[in-house]
Amino acid sequence: MLDNMYYGNTLRDWGLSFLIVIGALFINKLIALLYRKVIKKITVKSTTKIDDVVFYSLEKPVLMGITLLAIWIALSRLNLGDDVYDVIKNSYEGLVILNVTWFFARFFSSLIREDVGNKNDNLRKGRFNIDSKLFPLIKRGVLIIVWLVGIVMALHNAGITVTTLMGTLGIGGIAFALAAQDTIKNIFGGITIFTDHTFRIGDIINFDSTEGSVIDIGLRSTRIRTYDKRLVTIPNYKLTDALITNISSEPGRRVVMDIGLTYDTTAEKVQEAINILKSMPDRISDIKNSDIAAGFFEFGDSALIIRFIYFIRKSADNLETRSKVNFEILNSFTQAGLNFAFPTQTIYLENNTVQ
Repeated sequence: MLDNMYYGNTLRDWGLSFLIVIGALFINKLIALLYRKVIKKITVKSTTKIDDVVFYSLEKPVLMGITLLAIWIALSRLNLGDDVYDVIKNSYEGLVILNVTWFFARFFSSLIREDVGNKNDNLRKGRFNIDSKLFPLIKRGVLIIVWLVGIVMALHNAGITVTTLMGTLGIGGIAFALAAQDTIKNIFGGITIFTDHTFRIGDIINFDSTEGSVIDIGLRSTRIRTYDKRLVTIPNYKLTDALITNISSEPGRRVVMDIGLTYDTTAEKVQEAINILKSMPDRISDIKNSDIAAGFFEFGDSALIIRFIYFIRKSADNLETRSKVNFEILNSFTQAGLNFAFPTQTIYLENNTVQ
């Protein structure tokens, strides 16, 4: 019975080929178990990360390589004809190249993530002085290059003329580039934002008439959460060509106040008001001691104008600090007998005797 012929081979030959594949799968199970129980524990205890990267990169490609080798041995020992053998040979070589490409893709991806990338949000730079938020873009670019090289080599070994294929893809690529020129501009805009450090995720920026917190920077667009909790999506190329104010980068929020006193206020009282304003950092801790200014600014239509300029610390709440300052001014001026002015008009009537 085992010597009966089926498709040019005995049942014994088919059975042995099948057992070779089953044996390879069994070996894969043993290797996977060895990796989890022994090798992984050894690599975790080591001080360097390169062994973790290598073993992680090798694990699945090695298992796939053993399976491909077993299938090749199982099929090559059978009598399937020259044409079928050539197809199997070319397919096997292409799959081996793709498997090796898979290893390099996993290796570079893991290397960028573990050895180059920086997962600490407090540290903006990696080992190569590159912004950590640029690593996903670098990783994607490296993977694209690795897979393109691997696929081209696999197609070449499979007997496909790569130059003809590239020519056909080139014509289609031109049409695609024309249709996707806005997308390409957005991608380069995203790269510009990353490399120039225009702003980061979490920064508050002002763009055109939009102001809010940056919640995501993608390759195509940037998303901003405005103060009214609306989500605004802006194409990256518009951000690279526009005037952007990074509010979060300022050392403190500048506040300018014009305070009006009544015209019956004496010069000594005006100077007392200025002294009260200049001593405001001693009363409010959230005001910076430096860059504070107060002075007699001008004679207004119905008031003596004092201009008060101060800076709120970056860590302080803007609205709460303004409220504290205003209450302190109100209380201090009231205790000093300083009267706030409001718009008034004095009308003089001339009494003429009518002849």
